[in-house]
Formats: sequence, C-alpha cells, structure tokens
Amino acid sequence: YKIGQLYMISKHSHEQSDRGEGVEVVQNEPFEDPHHGNGQFTEKRVYLNSKLPSWARAVVPKIFYVTEKAWNYYPYTITEYTCSFLPKFSIHIETKYEDNKGSNDSIFDSEAKDLEREVCFIDIACDEIPERYYKESEDPKHFKSEKTGRGQLREGWRDNHQPIMCSYKLVTVKFEVWGLQTRVEQFVHKVVRDILLIGHRQAFAWVDEWYDMTMDDVREYEKNMHEQTNIKVCNQHSSTVDDIESHAQTST
Repeated sequence: YKIGQLYMISKHSHEQSDRGEGVEVVQNEPFEDPHHGNGQFTEKRVYLNSKLPSWARAVVPKIFYVTEKAWNYYPYTITEYTCSFLPKFSIHIETKYEDNKGSNDSIFDSEAKDLEREVCFIDIACDEIPERYYKESEDPKHFKSEKTGRGQLREGWRDNHQPIMCSYKLVTVKFEVWGLQTRVEQFVHKVVRDILLIGHRQAFAWVDEWYDMTMDDVREYEKNMHEQTNIKVCNQHSSTVDDIESHAQTST
C-alpha cells in the first residue's frame, strides 16, 4: 500500500483537475527527519472555488486555493492545510497504517490525550458516497481484482477478509472566526470524510494498475502525472497567484 497510496493520490488528483481547478504540485522531494527518518516532502496548491458551498464562495476570492504540505514517512504521515486568505483556518491530519481491521483503539493516545475526539469508522465497501462521485468500476462490492483475487467485498468483509489493513487518521480542524467556526469545522470534517472514503475505494479498485509497480515505477508515474496535472491547472492561474497573495495580505 506504500506504492498504492502514491499511485492513487496522483491519479485521483489528475482526474479531479480540470478547467483551472484541482491540484498543482509545487514541490516533491526527499526529506529527512531526525525522529522519523527518511521520507518525502510534498507541497501542493488545491484550487477549489467551485466546490465550496455558496455561503463560503461569498467571502473568498474568485481564484482561491488551499496550500497542502505533506511529510510522508510511511507508515506514518503528516498532512497540513492552510490558506493565506483565511489565516485562522487550518487542517492537521496524522496518519498511521497498521495491519489490522481498525481494532487499535489507542493508536493516537499519545498525540491526542487532551483532545475531545469522535471516532468515525469508514467502510470502503458499504458506506455511501456522494452520487456524483459514484462509479461502478470503483465500487468494491462489484470490483474483483484479476491479479490478487481480492473482492468483491460484502457486508461484514472486515471480519473475514485477508490480508487486511487500516488507515488510522487523526483529523484536527480549526477555524477561529466568530459566527462561522462551527459551520466551517463541521463542513470540513464532512468533506475530509468523503475524500478519504472515495480515495481508499479507488486505491482498492485500482489495485491491478499498481500491484506490480516498484517504488521507482510509482515515482516515475507520480512525476508524469504531476506534470500533466500542472498543465491542466496552472495555465489559468499563472498570472493570478500574486493577485491572490496581495488580496490575502490586504484582507488580513
């Protein structure tokens, strides 16, 4: 899944990028941390104005992006989202991967012992996804892998399927603006949940595409996808990024 994760993120980002919206890759390079060891650092800009609810579009610039910074020390990753236009907004996601069915209730105890938490189980086979994102070819209930024999997943699959793994995510959302805090934080948690559900369904349904890849193979695929995606996204924004930053500083 270390390879499958990279493949899924690159392909998903490319599919979701069009007409000046989507994911622009700014930086993607090796990174070494004294505690976590060797990893990969990635910085992206996520342009998503049309995907915002109407009440949010009313208060943000027409060209609007969120900055994503990720440190991948698989099987541990950190992802942060910030926005220069909204300085009091942030999303922090820590991820740990384990070979179990989600049974480790204490996996984040040391990171979040003082925080109130809601535990949410995501079932890639049986949870509903927004209708506009549904594809039968990416439905784990219908997909069966030719290379691995995995699938089709039925109700209760977590109790009887092997191999199995769980992606544990600790998601913290902050938006410290009076009058909008609760609405924005609830909206973001819903969006994050939907993205995680869709992405992990795709990782499973695309397994025959990445299963035989080496790490060098997936890094080359990632590089090619980033270049193609940047072309789809960046041409429209090349002259507007400075305007965004200027607008953000003025608003602040």
